[in-house]
Parts: sequence; structure tokens; C-alpha cells
Amino acid sequence: MIIVMRMGASESHVGAVVERIELAGYSAHTSSGAERTIIGVVGNDRPLDSEMFLTLEGVDSVMPILAPYKLASRDFHPADTVIEVRGVQIGGDAPVVAMAGPCSIEDREQAFRIAEQLATQGVRIFRGGAFKPRTSPYSFMGLGEQALKIMSDVRDQFGMAIITEVMSPDEVDLVAGYVDVLQLGTRNMQNYRLLEAVGKHNIPVLLKRGMSSTIEELLLAAEYILAGGNSQVMLCERGIRTFEPATRSTCDINAVPVLKGLTHLPVVVDPSHATGRADLVVPVSRAAVAAGADALLVEVHDRPDVALSDGAQSLRPEQFQVLVDDCSRVAVAVGREMAGSAA
Repeated sequence: MIIVMRMGASESHVGAVVERIELAGYSAHTSSGAERTIIGVVGNDRPLDSEMFLTLEGVDSVMPILAPYKLASRDFHPADTVIEVRGVQIGGDAPVVAMAGPCSIEDREQAFRIAEQLATQGVRIFRGGAFKPRTSPYSFMGLGEQALKIMSDVRDQFGMAIITEVMSPDEVDLVAGYVDVLQLGTRNMQNYRLLEAVGKHNIPVLLKRGMSSTIEELLLAAEYILAGGNSQVMLCERGIRTFEPATRSTCDINAVPVLKGLTHLPVVVDPSHATGRADLVVPVSRAAVAAGADALLVEVHDRPDVALSDGAQSLRPEQFQVLVDDCSRVAVAVGREMAGSAA
């Protein structure tokens, strides 16, 4: 349930409600808006009598949250959440953000070469893989901590924020010490120990939808992170597995407006993994922006023909500029703006 405080309710009023919630064996999650404070009551499925809160001073109303995901729902947090990453805002009315970089950090020269080109195009969030989960055990698995150090140097050199994937709970502290956004990949969407681990950190998280997961399952995975205390969660549609073999996955454009209606969390689309084909990345990106995506996660490599991973879906820098230009026009057409362009 959610407890809505009256306008002007004091901190002591809110504190008394939180104390009552915790005494009942639940957890309290507070969301303070410009005019009102809303307190979410979560923790277990035992029935809870709303009357015990209505008698407390400062309480305006008590309402049930019907969705199984409580903290991720718009009932709990009606306004859009805006996440700031080193000065870049993602969500709400902020411009659409393009996060770009290679699938894998292959060496220092490659990372700096690509980052320099993207920086000149206005990209402010650099993506790169350090630990790479691959379908085949013989594929390139990434450079590990060496790649994290390289990306940290990229940030120092070009002023970019860094996003990379973390794969296991025991690596969260290590990766969080180097980067600005933790990415949880499709295979780890329901790795509950990992979700709980990143929930304990105050660092933005990009949670990718599982390749065979429903939208509700994605939101419930996000709920693990939110319940752990980390409110900075972005949801990423990266394509789901269907019967259609023409593309690597099927990009569920429907998921963007559906999620925007169900949750306050920012929605990101990864057109690279969703299609697996560089020639489809730009048109799918245009569709994502038109549908309401808050950001795009795009793989860019200056030499995709020799890339150690996912070269077939990686754009060259000049192709990425076409993407930004096209998406900028689409954004304007639907009353939005596009960030990440030097133009």
C-alpha cells in the first residue's frame, strides 16, 4: 500500500508513520514531491490494516497498490524519475540521450580512438564491455579489470561517464569503483543475488530485459533493486526471443509506451542487440525515439570488420552520426529533443 501525507506534513509526522510501518514488520520507502510525500509500504504479503495509519497525524489517505511491483509503479511515484549521470539527465522531459561505444574494450588504443571520435560527436556517456558473457566458451570474454582501468582513463581524458556490465555479486564493488553506471545484462535480469547486490549501492543501474521475459518480470526484477535502497534504475528493452529468425532478436517497440505507462523509471532501447544488424540499428532507433524512449544504447566501432565481439551490429562513427541526426529530427517531430550531438 501507499500512504499519502497531507500537504505541509512535517518531518516528524513522516517519521511517526515510518516508525509505525517498521514496528509492523514492513519496510518504508519515502518519495517526496514538490507538494506531497508518499510512503510505500513493502516487505511481505501479510494483510495490513490501513486504519492503523489513518489515525496518525499528517496522513491524508491510504491506498492499495494492486501491481506486484510496488516501488516501480506509478501509483507509488506518479512523476517520472530523472537520473543524473555526471551531469547528463535521463528520463522525464530531459532530451533523449545516446550512450555509445564498442561492445568490448579490446585494448587501450582502440578504446581511446573510438572515444575521441564519439566525444567530437557530443557523446557524453561511453559504453564498453569489460566482462563479456558469451554464448560460446571460446569467444572473447573481455579484459576484465584492465578494461575498467582503460575506461576510467577515457573518462578522465574526455569527460565522459562510463557504463559497463557487471556479471556477479562479488564483482559489484570492483566495477562500481571504476564506472558511473552498472549494466545488468539480459542473462542476469533474474540473477536475484546480483539484483540485491546492486540495490545496496547508490549508483545508477541499467537493467536489461531478459530475452524471454515479460514486461512484468522486468519490473519485478527492478523491484529487487529498488527495495534494496537504490532508486536509480533504468529499464532497457534489448529485444526478445521470438519465432522470427530474420533478426537476432525482436525489438519490442510496444514495450516502450507500455513501460512509460506502468512505471516512473526511465526507459532505454538497445537497437544493436535487438537487431544484430548494423543496417537496422538506425531505423529501429528512430522508432524507439518516436515511441518515447529516454535513451539509446548503441554499439559503435571504427573497425567493425575486425571487432572481437558483435562487429556485425556495430555502427561506424559516421553511421552513428547519421543515427543522431535522424533521431534528432524524429525527436523534434514528436515534441522532444535529442542530446549527444555536437550539432
